[in-house]
Amino acid sequence: MRDFRDAKAMAKAMRETLAARNIEISHSEALEIVARQFGVETWNILSAKIEAKLPENGVAFEQAVPIVRIFDVAKAHEFYLGFLGFSVDWEHRYGDNFPLYTQVSRGGLRLHLSEHAGDATPGGNMVVYMKGIRAFQKDLIGKNYRYMKPGLEDEGSRLEVEVTDPFQNRIRFMELKD
Repeated sequence: MRDFRDAKAMAKAMRETLAARNIEISHSEALEIVARQFGVETWNILSAKIEAKLPENGVAFEQAVPIVRIFDVAKAHEFYLGFLGFSVDWEHRYGDNFPLYTQVSRGGLRLHLSEHAGDATPGGNMVVYMKGIRAFQKDLIGKNYRYMKPGLEDEGSRLEVEVTDPFQNRIRFMELKD
């Protein structure tokens, strides 16, 4: 999920969406609208808040977004959208009949799915820390996905749900115990 640090990207996305509908607004107008969406009066106030959040040395890392290799868009959508409950944020192809590169997300987790040969290695493995793993596992079982019925494993200091996509990429969802 985006927060105020994504304000410029949000303004750009809004301008592009409106332009596709033949509605033109300036970049500064878009920034002002986004600022109001975050409950501040002007872009200048929001911009100051963004700058104030940077650490002293100016270096800050944001969420890592894993790239996951896929080979079949329909199977990827069935798994990531249908089974795991992600939504498509955006899709990109360089032209007709070119490989897909897309971002999917759910509850603050973003993944990039790619059909491009050099982007990632099939059979990857990732760990995703989360809250609400019991409800998540129950939701997955309720989907009645015919290829997988993931259990909830108690690993001592954490609870874990493991899934494997149709391309042998493994995701281990973990919730640390208190």
